[in-house]
Amino acid sequence: MHPYIARRTKLISQIQAQGGGVAIIPTAPEVRRNSDAEYPFRHDSYFYYLSGFTEPEAVVVLVIGKDGASQSILFCREKNLEREIWDGYRYGPEAAASTFGFDAAFPVAALSTEMPKLLADAPAIFYSHDHLTHYDQQLQDWLRSVRAMNRSGVTTPATIIDLHRLLDEMRLFKDADEIALMRRAGAISAEAHKRAMRISRPGLHEYALEAEILHEFRRQGSQAPAYGSIVAAGANACVLHYSANNAEIKDGDLVLIDAGCEFDSYAADITRTFPANGKFTAPQKTLYEIVLASQSAALELTRTGQHYKAGHEAAVKVLAQGMLDTGLLSRDKVGSLEDVISSGAYKQFFMHGTGHWLGMDVHDVGQYRDLTAPHAEGTEKPYRVLQPGMVVTIEPGIYVRPAEDIPEQYWNIGIRIEDDVLVTEKGFEIFTSDVPSSVVDIEALMRK
Repeated sequence: MHPYIARRTKLISQIQAQGGGVAIIPTAPEVRRNSDAEYPFRHDSYFYYLSGFTEPEAVVVLVIGKDGASQSILFCREKNLEREIWDGYRYGPEAAASTFGFDAAFPVAALSTEMPKLLADAPAIFYSHDHLTHYDQQLQDWLRSVRAMNRSGVTTPATIIDLHRLLDEMRLFKDADEIALMRRAGAISAEAHKRAMRISRPGLHEYALEAEILHEFRRQGSQAPAYGSIVAAGANACVLHYSANNAEIKDGDLVLIDAGCEFDSYAADITRTFPANGKFTAPQKTLYEIVLASQSAALELTRTGQHYKAGHEAAVKVLAQGMLDTGLLSRDKVGSLEDVISSGAYKQFFMHGTGHWLGMDVHDVGQYRDLTAPHAEGTEKPYRVLQPGMVVTIEPGIYVRPAEDIPEQYWNIGIRIEDDVLVTEKGFEIFTSDVPSSVVDIEALMRK
């Protein structure tokens, strides 16, 4: 079965279990960049997940009756040979329905006439407000049209149910098609990072390495970067979301690159940190190997049956011990390892989580806590248990800004190591392992 049909079928079964209704999933709007150009169009992830359709001005509608009967409908642009001269190929409703496995398709201009018919007598609407607000007003207009039919015995849907709660849980578990795409995105991104390492040298600007990254993405078939690339040399690596990418790379700098491509709508997310001149200094190597050891500790707990936060806790323990051993944190001031962890003193140098869900979105959808688990009143719900098919990033780091009580040899060192990890039945698979992460392997690659 086509993966998009399979996903629609699964969603329909969940809506049937809740009594049926009409699900409405629009794609993203085109956005004007300036007077005569739009930003590059990127479809909405929820919409694409259920359709595989990449054209703008489109809506998926699923109609699920109380009797179990269902229909999947696509509204899209009509064929227009004149516009195709300017903008490229359009499927049109007939070809789109056939290609993407819909039961029916209509021109998107027919929404105003068809949707009130589809919503009439529906028990509920499955829709997510405030996600794509350009459709919120249209939904109200359709409902007004249904209410106008009340005197003839037509009923208006009684409730609007947040559709994203169902789709988020579905998207959290990657199917075989998604896993294959994410492997490819990881492999392309790994090659791009290796290209940047090979080309790096003092005197280049950060944007020169960014250009090499983007070149490799596109050369290997990626449609776009999955997010704004971070190329940060020296002190810039201590800025977590650094984006200027315009500084000159100096001899002795570490270069932190956080970049991943999007391949067929699925994201990779890799960070590597390497010496601009190909050789770690002793202080750089010391901190780097602490971060690498913390990532290894987190990976060991990225397994089926472990709770989501276990990897972060393992990484923090290694990082905090390293901070004490190097003098970044003074035992006289912060106490023991347990004290550092309980007080959060380590957050001076490691202030973010160790990872996040990954998928169609870089920070992908899905709950991090188990909303169904029992817990004492006034306490937080426990973190959910990892299961096969989940994909997470593992990305510990250390960022040292200058301060009087910190050994000067570590000033302005920023290090992060990030990989994309699939949880499997027997352990885990790293999608991004092709790019080296050890000191020895990085230096060997850069010597070439």
